[in-house]
Amino acid sequence: MDTERIAGHALFRRLAFERRCLGGVLAFAMAAVYFAYILTIALRPSLLGVPVHANSVVTWGIVVGAALLSFGFVLTAIYVLVANTRLDALSRHLQETLQ
Repeated sequence: MDTERIAGHALFRRLAFERRCLGGVLAFAMAAVYFAYILTIALRPSLLGVPVHANSVVTWGIVVGAALLSFGFVLTAIYVLVANTRLDALSRHLQETLQ
């Protein structure tokens, strides 16, 4: 196939734009949450050193760290869901149009 023909096609530009926007938004969300966690560790570590319960050895730092990891998995699941539905549909439509 002719790469110039594909690159100039409106569906391809739409697919590239949506993929770029989705990746950018999810990356920004992960970076913002991660940097907030790191800044909290750097500037107010006592906030994360507080136990969850009065006699607990588990601190809020552990809970927030686990939530940060879970947030990464959730963002990955969101990307996969959108890629498998919206982006794959656009890609199939583009392939059909170009044949």
